[in-house]
Amino acid sequence: MRFRPLRATSPTDAPSSLMAPTLPEQMRAVVFDAAGDPDVLHEVSLPLPRPVISELLVRVMAAGVNPIDVKTRSGAGVSGAITGFPSTLGFDFSGIVVATPFEAHPLPVGTEVFGMVAFPRTGGTYADYAVVPTLSVARKPASLSHVEAAGVPLAALTAWGLVVETAHAHEGQRMLIHAGSGGVGHFAVQLAAYFGAHVTATGSAANLPWLRDLGADVVIDYASTRFEDIVGEVDVVIDLVGNVHDDTGTRSLTVLRPGGLYVLVPTGGWPDYATAAAAAGVRATSYKVTPDGGVLATLGRLLESGAIQVYVDRVFDLAEAAAAHRELEKGHTRGKVVLSIGEG
Repeated sequence: MRFRPLRATSPTDAPSSLMAPTLPEQMRAVVFDAAGDPDVLHEVSLPLPRPVISELLVRVMAAGVNPIDVKTRSGAGVSGAITGFPSTLGFDFSGIVVATPFEAHPLPVGTEVFGMVAFPRTGGTYADYAVVPTLSVARKPASLSHVEAAGVPLAALTAWGLVVETAHAHEGQRMLIHAGSGGVGHFAVQLAAYFGAHVTATGSAANLPWLRDLGADVVIDYASTRFEDIVGEVDVVIDLVGNVHDDTGTRSLTVLRPGGLYVLVPTGGWPDYATAAAAAGVRATSYKVTPDGGVLATLGRLLESGAIQVYVDRVFDLAEAAAAHRELEKGHTRGKVVLSIGEG
């Protein structure tokens, strides 16, 4: 049997069976030309990105805004891996597949998906279109809007990695989660409770009733109460704050049982955590998210069943990305901040 090779060097010359018709040559994107405050973000027109090998091209309907975006824009985070400017930002999205690598791909053109891109190796999700690794996406839960689904991938995958894969949450385990009402935190609280752990969560006074609704057994207002005065001994601390605020990391080591586990999430949140943990007789590790489509599919089923939920605090249009960053920098977001792009 003889096969005729397919040639697809760009989205616009790929075989019609592999892509949606009439894709534009240009797209809207929010970029920054150098590190700085939120006002460095501005909207431009860019050529559509070109998928290669097993990548998908996705029309982005909504994009999550995360603390790592803010850090990267300001010159920290993953800014050191950006190879050239202008650069987009954004890791997670919800959208629609518009081009696939082959006809029988399990996520055909028209499929609604959510997931993570390989930023900064590729362009980010603050744009109309994005190139996405096939193994970093899953089908969007039908019960969620694109805005809701865009708030899930990075935060929920991080929470899963912290609570399930690293802390191995189980019945009877005692877990302290700092910043439980944030993007990662509100998923971490729910997953820890789902798997049977006894959860103590810190947050602002206004968020304490909500944290109880999410499944926390004990809630603590970090502004009025020192958690170490009332927590008792715990097996695991999930620290989404570090020592950037009131020595939260150092104080957390005092409530861990001998041999307990301290998990630090914020990049640069406490450079000397490992040394301090060893001196205190506890285990310690940092954590970085893994964009696993299989885990994301599991999280999608939990969302569909109602076992967990995503909470979107604020929604901004793509052109308002700077305002979204300013909102996140206030530090009191409940759940997620999301950019509405394709549905705006």
